[in-house]
Amino acid sequence: MRRILFVFLAILGLVLASSYAQETKPKVILLISEQNIEGAQQSWWASEIDLSTVETTLAQRLIEQNYEILEPSVLNKLIKKEPAFRKLVLSEEESIKLGNLAKADYVVLGKAIASAGANVPQSNMRSCFANLSAKVIQVESGKALAYMDASGNSVHMDVITGGREALANAANDLALKIIEALKKEGGE
Repeated sequence: MRRILFVFLAILGLVLASSYAQETKPKVILLISEQNIEGAQQSWWASEIDLSTVETTLAQRLIEQNYEILEPSVLNKLIKKEPAFRKLVLSEEESIKLGNLAKADYVVLGKAIASAGANVPQSNMRSCFANLSAKVIQVESGKALAYMDASGNSVHMDVITGGREALANAANDLALKIIEALKKEGGE
């Protein structure tokens, strides 16, 4: 009987530990301003746009790795109370303050720019390139855990679409680096 009780309690403990681990996913805020080809630099926290191409790609990859992405719709309530956040480029201190207000564990702060290159010889396609730079900040300590960059490219008839594809390609590369930095720090 004792053995059965011990096994039951052990299983219950595993179930509770698993449930607790699922509830405490590390929370991440993505603050990547983005500029696509010939467009203006944009960010969701400074205007009414949704997540950028880079942020959307990063969010997908981080969610696949069991991170919780704090959505702009939730964060906009905080930003409306703090109008100082309604500017295109946030400082590290401002991003940490937003992270604290939102009870986030990490902030990814960065910039993404896509540009068009030359026409591909003997076609109507254009080459497109994207460059991203970002840093991962642990909100509680204010410590920058990692500085990273990534680049991507694409070829497309439409430079705006090509720029978006190049940004997504670079974001996939950046996502791997962010996940590695978070796991190294213990943010699994």
